[in-house]
Amino acid sequence: MDELVNSIEALSDALLKIEDERSWNAAAELRNALAIEQAALALGDESLVARAQLCQANMRLRSGDVAAASAQIWQVHQWALSHDDRRLMARTHLVWSYIHQHLSDAEQALEQAVLAVELLDGDATTHMHIWHRTKLADALWAAGSMDAARIRYQQAEQLAVETGSPALLCLLNNYAYTEFDTGNQKRAEEVADRLLLLADERGEKLEPAYLDTVGWIQIGNGRFADAEATMHKCIERHEEGRYDAADALAMYLLTLARAQRGLGAYQRAQSTLDTSRGMCLERDLGDLLVRVHQEQAELHAAQGAFAEAFEAHKVFFSAYQSRHSLQREARTRTRQAMFETDEARQEAERFREQARRDQLTGLHNRRFVDERLPELIQSDPALTVALVDLDHFKQINDRLSHSVGDQVLVAVADLLARGVAGACPDGFAARIGGEEFLIVLPSTNPRRARTILDNIRRSVRAHDWAPITHGLPVTVSIGVAVSDEVPAPTQPTLLSTADSRLYAAKHAGRDRVVSATDHRGGTRGHAAHASAA
Repeated sequence: MDELVNSIEALSDALLKIEDERSWNAAAELRNALAIEQAALALGDESLVARAQLCQANMRLRSGDVAAASAQIWQVHQWALSHDDRRLMARTHLVWSYIHQHLSDAEQALEQAVLAVELLDGDATTHMHIWHRTKLADALWAAGSMDAARIRYQQAEQLAVETGSPALLCLLNNYAYTEFDTGNQKRAEEVADRLLLLADERGEKLEPAYLDTVGWIQIGNGRFADAEATMHKCIERHEEGRYDAADALAMYLLTLARAQRGLGAYQRAQSTLDTSRGMCLERDLGDLLVRVHQEQAELHAAQGAFAEAFEAHKVFFSAYQSRHSLQREARTRTRQAMFETDEARQEAERFREQARRDQLTGLHNRRFVDERLPELIQSDPALTVALVDLDHFKQINDRLSHSVGDQVLVAVADLLARGVAGACPDGFAARIGGEEFLIVLPSTNPRRARTILDNIRRSVRAHDWAPITHGLPVTVSIGVAVSDEVPAPTQPTLLSTADSRLYAAKHAGRDRVVSATDHRGGTRGHAAHASAA
């Protein structure tokens, strides 16, 4: 690293290699990141220091030192916040997502993964756009939202294909595994086949871990002979020496034993399993040893040796309970390291608030709505909700620019927020997607709500848009729903009702408010003129 000391650009390139390139040697990359930090300190470059520290935290996490990674990442994120370094913030949130996955906290892992994607902008690298979406998909799967995960996997895959990214193989591996784990065997096999085909087309050797995924899927689909061949190839590739994960070979042997059991090759399976067990004991691979005990019980049962299977199962269950207890203790230590200072707790609260805010407008986002609105619906029979949509917003983006469109969204959001705050302090406005907003007015009767919403509509139309849009008008259409007009109201039914009335407002000419009375009476609505811009 000595040759990098005098070059900020070289240090930045060296860090980018750690940040954006897959490496199997976490210990070596940690040493590199420590050396880069010292060089950056000598040059007085705080940004490089923070990036190097984040790389260190990530490598410590990959090496299993979760508590140390958690402690280090706080200061990196604080620096990124104070210097408005969005790219560094995006990376810190992704590492936080990894940490929460380790803690089995799927909700927090998802929250951090969402923030990691929301912070991506033009300064983010192509790898970040691909990998952050991939990890968001992983987090969605872990949280039980596989349909949503598929969308993100597909987005990441499309971008990786378009850019020729080497991350494509890894994301397909993750995608295939999540489909398999969710029980979608056919989808898993389709993705695994794409992975194999792509590697063949590119002339690349698949990493052993990817072949292990393929082997698991083949076993799940009853293709035991194919799985055995795949795992032999996997082990051969591992023995090339490029991959240094301590538990890897023992894990691959376990998968091979499962394939051999499926074939009915019980002697081969037992021999393979014995080798895996020996490695687990030699290298203290406790978690994997639990799975070896489980497979031993399955192997005995497959041969009809049910007494031996029962004994092996007892060993498995005892080992499982012991490892579960140790994991729980380790997670407790990590949580203590994360929250042992007031500053850490304050930052955690800030993270939670950030996760519920739209990055562009500062309004609450869909996540906040999904948390808050159901509570209000249950407790407030006089609740009014309104969907607000900008009229002809595509014209602004197409004729002016998306940057101008963003300025319009920010200005409209401010008008909505001020209109709600002035008339209904307990209410709130949220951006729920694109140019669509939601206004929630608790304890507000329909007549009063109608007045508030029409005043907001008028404030948007009357705003001085000339400095931003140079003559293009900006108006909104609003569809209204009241809690007590919907039998057994829920969030979906209320929003659907409001959406149908928003559609009526658009159909009737835009720049108007449509509520229950208007909808029954033919969508007359409040509007300043017969046809809107």
